[in-house]
Amino acid sequence: MSKDYSKIKRPKPAMPGFVKKALQKRDLLKAYEKRPDYQQDHYLEWITEVKSQEIISQRLNQMLDELEQGNIFMQEEYRPPGKPDKKKKQG
Repeated sequence: MSKDYSKIKRPKPAMPGFVKKALQKRDLLKAYEKRPDYQQDHYLEWITEVKSQEIISQRLNQMLDELEQGNIFMQEEYRPPGKPDKKKKQG
């Protein structure tokens, strides 16, 4: 019989100080905190997994831009839960 791994939780990655400062500087900390945990975790891991300062900066700026726009996650459309689709229904 196989084990059920669906309830296993990974620890949340720690937010580096430079990320928090950037979020605060652009007044986006609340927007970040409203995103689902998986998105918060993905952004932090994606930004910090590389060593190149240039790439870190590019990724950080992408995250900030997406949070500012509000409907994008990793260059894909994102609709926050409870928000209706703005596209008009044809009928």
